[in-house]
Amino acid sequence: MAPDPDVSENIGRSSPEPSEYRTKEAISTAVEASNIHNGELHYIRRGQEVTDDTLSTDSIEGYEAEQMKARALLKYEEEKNLLRRIDWHLMPLLSICFLLKNVDYSNVSNAKIMNSGTHQNILKQLDMTANEFNFVSTIYYIPYIIAEAPSNLFVKRMLPSRWLSRIIVTWGATLCCHAAVKSKEGLYAARFFLGLFEAGLFPGVILQLCYWYRPDEMSKRLLYFYILGNFSTVISGVLAYAFDGVSGKGDLSGWQWLFLVEGIVTVVFGIALWLLLPDFPPTAKWLTEKEKAFIQARLPSNAPRESESNFSFREILVSLKDIRMWLFTLCWATFTVGTFGLTFYQPTVIANLGFTSINKSQLLNIPTAFLTVAIIGIFGLWADTARLPRPLFPLCFMIVILACYSVLYTFPNTGGVYAATIIASSVASAWYPMMWPWRVQTTSRATGSAFSIGFVNSYGQIGGALGPQIFRSQYAPRYTVSFAIAMALVGVAIGMNLVTWWVTRRTERDTRVLKLARLRAAGRGEAVLDDVVIDRKEKGGNAVF
Repeated sequence: MAPDPDVSENIGRSSPEPSEYRTKEAISTAVEASNIHNGELHYIRRGQEVTDDTLSTDSIEGYEAEQMKARALLKYEEEKNLLRRIDWHLMPLLSICFLLKNVDYSNVSNAKIMNSGTHQNILKQLDMTANEFNFVSTIYYIPYIIAEAPSNLFVKRMLPSRWLSRIIVTWGATLCCHAAVKSKEGLYAARFFLGLFEAGLFPGVILQLCYWYRPDEMSKRLLYFYILGNFSTVISGVLAYAFDGVSGKGDLSGWQWLFLVEGIVTVVFGIALWLLLPDFPPTAKWLTEKEKAFIQARLPSNAPRESESNFSFREILVSLKDIRMWLFTLCWATFTVGTFGLTFYQPTVIANLGFTSINKSQLLNIPTAFLTVAIIGIFGLWADTARLPRPLFPLCFMIVILACYSVLYTFPNTGGVYAATIIASSVASAWYPMMWPWRVQTTSRATGSAFSIGFVNSYGQIGGALGPQIFRSQYAPRYTVSFAIAMALVGVAIGMNLVTWWVTRRTERDTRVLKLARLRAAGRGEAVLDDVVIDRKEKGGNAVF
C-alpha cells in the first residue's frame, strides 16, 4: 500500500528542510539512487521498523531489506546503552585472552635471563647457545602460520566460546609441559606445539567482534583489547622476577616454575571462557528479541551473520581472488619482518646500559608498555573520530619507526639508542590496532571473513619466524646490517600501505562519511539506511582479480 503522497519525507537525502524533515512520520516510496560520497543519504526516524509497504528501498545503496529492516528499532540512547552492555559481556573476556597469549608467548624471552650466570639458567640446563635459543621463536611461528587460517574456519561451526576455549586450554596444557623439557630438542618440540595450539586465537577474536560491531566501531573496542594486552610486558617481567627468587624450590628452576604456573592459570581461564563468552547475537540470552534484531540489522551487508551456512568453499575462492587480501597480507608481512627483531634487540641495549640483573632489566621494559598504551589510546581515539583517513595513522607510525631505525643504525650513544628502541617498539605495537579496523572493512560474509582474517594474520606473522634470524650474533653488538635490512623492509611496508590505500580508497572513504553521517543523524533522532558496498569497482579499477 502506497503512503499518502501529500505527506513529506521521513526518509530522504541529507538536505531536506530540517523542521519539516524531523516532524513528519511517513516514508517516501521513491528516492533517487544514493551516492555516499556526494552526501545523498537516506534516513528514517528511530523507533520504528522499515516495512516493504511503506518504503521502496531498491535504490538505497548498501541496504538489504531482509537483513536491515530493524535498523531503526532503537533510539540513539537505547543503542548506546546496548553497545555498552555488549562491551561488558565481550571485551573483558576477549582482552584477557589476548593478555594471556602475550604473556604466555613472551615468557620465553624472560626465561632466557632468569638466574643468569647460574647453573639454573635455561641456556645452561638445556645446553643451548644464543642463536639456538633464537630458533624457539622460529619453530613457534611455523605451525602458527600454517594452522591459523584453517582454525578460523571452525569458529562458527564449533561456536566461538567452545573453539576459543579449546585453543586456550590446549595451549595452557602445552605451556605446563615446558617445565618438563630436558634438552633443546624438547624445548623446540614444546614451542612447536604451543604455536600450533595458539594458532587461531587472535583472528578468532577479531572474527567474533565482526558478528557484533560495525567496522567503524572496531577501533574503540580494539583499544581495550590492545591496552590490556600490552601490559603483558609488565606482568611478564613481574612474574619472571618473582619466580627467579623461588628457583630451586621443589627441585624446579625459576623458568620451570614460570611456565608451570602460567600454564595452569591459562587452563583455568580457558575452562571459564566456555561458560561465560557469548557466541552470536541471536543466541545471547541476555538480549531481548528486539535487541537481537537491531544488532544484526545495523551491521553492513558484508558482515558475517549467525544465520549463514557454517562453510562455503565459494567464499574462500572469492577471497583468494581478491587483491585486497593479498595487499593487506604483504602490508603485515613486510612490517612484521621489519619490526619483530626489536623484541630481541632491546635486552641487548638494556645490558649495554649496565642493567644485567633481572629486576633492573625488567624495570627498563616498563616505559615501553606505558608508552605503547598511551599511543594506542590517543591515536586510537583520534582515528575513531573519522576526521582523517585511517591509513594515515599507520603510515605516520612507520615513518617514525624509520627515524628511530636511523638512530639505531648510526648508534650515536647507548642512551639515545635506548630511547629510539623504546619509541620504535611502542609505535610498532600501536600499528596493529590502527590496521585491523581498516582490514575488516573489506572482508565479506561468514566463511570469507573467517578465511581472510585468518589468512592475513597468519601469513602476515612471517616476521615472527624471520625477524629473529636477521638479528644473529655475528651482527652484534650494534647490529648495523640487521637494522639496514629492517629499514629497507619498513620502507617496502610503507609502499604496500600506500598501494593498499589506493585500492581500498572508496570503501575507506565511504566508511568515514557514513560514520559522521550517523553521528549527525543521531542528534536528530534518525538512523541512516545507506551502507558501504565493498564489492563494487573502485573508480579506475576493480578490486578483484
